[in-house]
Amino acid sequence: MTSTLITERLTLTPVAVSDYDDLRALWADRAFIRHIFPEPLTGEDVWFRLLRDIGHWEALGHGNWTIRLKDTGEHVGSVGVLDFHRVLEPAFDAPELGWGVHPRFQGRGLAFEALSAALAWCDDALNAPRTVCMISPDNGPSIALARRAGYTPYVETTYKGEAVTLFERTAA
Repeated sequence: MTSTLITERLTLTPVAVSDYDDLRALWADRAFIRHIFPEPLTGEDVWFRLLRDIGHWEALGHGNWTIRLKDTGEHVGSVGVLDFHRVLEPAFDAPELGWGVHPRFQGRGLAFEALSAALAWCDDALNAPRTVCMISPDNGPSIALARRAGYTPYVETTYKGEAVTLFERTAA
């Protein structure tokens, strides 16, 4: 199964070293990181995340995709099927989906389009009966996206001292 996904408006490719500058700009954007980290990431932190993402694909055969507009190649964000071995109660027992779209692309349905493609890939390639995600309870847009994609909340807990809601979705 190919790891590049094409949708009506998007191209999703496994994260690559060539994505570094776009990722550095994205993770420096306060509007983008506000529900994820208290401060923007440094270039060094972004580099480590990039290497982790490349390693995901190498070690597990899945990971984060870079989302780009098909017609212009503009960097939109990322979506992925992840296994971060998070220290979390209850522990994740299914593949984790994660996503993030640059604020200038929000509200256009691009995140849903990318997430739908990633979920279809996950359902087919991994044959996982269930996937999970973790969202800050004050991140209304991400919660709405998760619900639209078929996720429902199953527990409220904390992760690294912050409140989070865990969501689950049964494969289509």
